[in-house]
Amino acid sequence: MPSAIRYLLQALAYAAFAAFIGYFSTAPAYRQLDDNQALLKLSFSHGAQLKEKCRERGPAELAKLAPNMRARFDCPRERSLLIVEIDMDGKPLYRIEAPPSGLRHDGPSIVYRRLAVTAGKHHFRARLADGPDGVLGYEREANVELAPGRVLIVDFVPQQGGFVFTGG
Repeated sequence: MPSAIRYLLQALAYAAFAAFIGYFSTAPAYRQLDDNQALLKLSFSHGAQLKEKCRERGPAELAKLAPNMRARFDCPRERSLLIVEIDMDGKPLYRIEAPPSGLRHDGPSIVYRRLAVTAGKHHFRARLADGPDGVLGYEREANVELAPGRVLIVDFVPQQGGFVFTGG
């Protein structure tokens, strides 16, 4: 085959490949959300209370232990299950039971959820239980105007009194 035809066919193959790549770099258009949707993100890490309280060892029990192991209090490390509930306009969105992390279940519980919701004005109610009794001790309600395409982040910050709603 003459070299001119070979170069022409090679140029056509390169042009077809470039057109293929060019088309799929812009089309079909990727849309994360529909036109009338916003995104709710629940994202936080929280160390729940200890599952059991420390107990004091008696003198007989201490005597049975090696001298370097004679700690007066026996404190288990395992943390409680974290329970999180989120309601939107009186209807439940999430009920999450997050176990503690770590090999000995002594680390923080990690919660991450995302959900596309309709844009507009909504009433949110968030509750959290972090004790062994499972009582929802933290609660916060908020009225939020969600614009289309925006993100509402629900975080949990104990130093600020519990749940924090930002964005929207």
